[in-house]
Amino acid sequence: MPEKQTEKRTSRVKNVLRYSGMTFQIAAYIAVGVFIGGKVDAYFSTSEPYFTALFSIILLVSGLYVTLKDLFKS
Repeated sequence: MPEKQTEKRTSRVKNVLRYSGMTFQIAAYIAVGVFIGGKVDAYFSTSEPYFTALFSIILLVSGLYVTLKDLFKS
C-alpha cells in the first residue's frame, strides 16, 4: 500500500477516535448533571425533576464549552 494512503487512513482513524472521545465526554457531563440533579431533587422532595433538568443543562453547556475549547485549541 502506498505511503500516502497509509498516512491518510491513519489520520482518518485519529479523527474518528478524537471526535468519538468528545462525544463520550459530553455524555459523561450530562450523566453527572442528571445524577447530581436527581440527588438534589430527592433531598428537597420536589414534585417535578426541576433540579435534574437544571443541572443536566448546566453541565451540558459546560461540557460543550470544554469540548469546543479543546477542539479549537488543536
